[in-house]
Amino acid sequence: MKKAIILAATLLMCVGQACNTKTEAKIKKSETMNSTEEHYTFQLSDNVTRQKVSFKNRYGIELTGDLYLPKNGGNNLPVLAISGPFGAVKEQSSGLYANQMAERGFVALAFDPSYTGESGGEPRNVASPDINTEDFSAAIDFLGLHEKVDRNKLGIIGICGFGGFALNATAVDKRVKAVATTSMYDMSRVNAEGYFGSTTPEQRTKMLEEMSLQRWEDAKNGTPDYPENGLGQTNEESPQFVKEYYDYYKTDRGFHPRSINSNAAWTTTNTLSFMNMPLLTYIKEISPRPMLIIAGENAHSKYFSEDAYKEAAEPKELMIIPGGVHTDLYDQLDKIPFNKLAAFFNENLK
Repeated sequence: MKKAIILAATLLMCVGQACNTKTEAKIKKSETMNSTEEHYTFQLSDNVTRQKVSFKNRYGIELTGDLYLPKNGGNNLPVLAISGPFGAVKEQSSGLYANQMAERGFVALAFDPSYTGESGGEPRNVASPDINTEDFSAAIDFLGLHEKVDRNKLGIIGICGFGGFALNATAVDKRVKAVATTSMYDMSRVNAEGYFGSTTPEQRTKMLEEMSLQRWEDAKNGTPDYPENGLGQTNEESPQFVKEYYDYYKTDRGFHPRSINSNAAWTTTNTLSFMNMPLLTYIKEISPRPMLIIAGENAHSKYFSEDAYKEAAEPKELMIIPGGVHTDLYDQLDKIPFNKLAAFFNENLK
């Protein structure tokens, strides 16, 4: 399986990283990503209400989120900030998680990260290890001022690539009392090293040279270059885990017009900021606050979770879902351990 993942790295970079394949249909304006009818990939619980909210991060970017509250009400409730996967929007996995956790008595905020979905920021479809970490702290700013919550009971859930940002945010933001990740990706590591460290020094140098030169093209054109959506190239010969991404993002199961992975691409130079800024350098500083790391037994990404668990200090827990693959933890209710997540946060958000 490791060999197949390494061979597929170039294709998957078109989904989550940079890709040199050009397309004539480039994204020019933010309206391209923000004009769609309201659509969610899951049903809102009868026991939960959903409110559209907005707030600004430390860089002045206005973020848009959906706030999920239990209908049975109450005050001084525990609260969760939720985001991910990398390239997804709040109407997909993070909203599903927020809906499920609100059913279990939490106030839960699912939000679109900077430069994506309905959140602000220009140009569109840009990610940053710093700004996306800050997005979580901005969500904590907003939640801590809400009248229904106890600001001493604040937690974070990060899904896929936002699992890495969640751990990084928790390390630096001491207001966060507990953190959980599912199907975690370390985006700085996979961009800098490739899967399982497969990128050679020569390949890394070539990638950086190409993106450096692309900056002149972008500056000349006054707009960033966008490659094709990588999942559009998926075929029967693609590795299984790439087909699993396609099955979520490109079918009725999880498709959303504002989702980068469903309908667009990151900028061609998007990888630059991840190449020399490791996200999990200070993961040990999450301690003594607890973390729960969840991954599928058969997930191609499982090693990110296992390695983060090894590097972290106690208290920590690694939960492996039998038979689970990476995308199972996006939306499969029989695989995602929501009761475990609820028990973890109820125990630690006191």
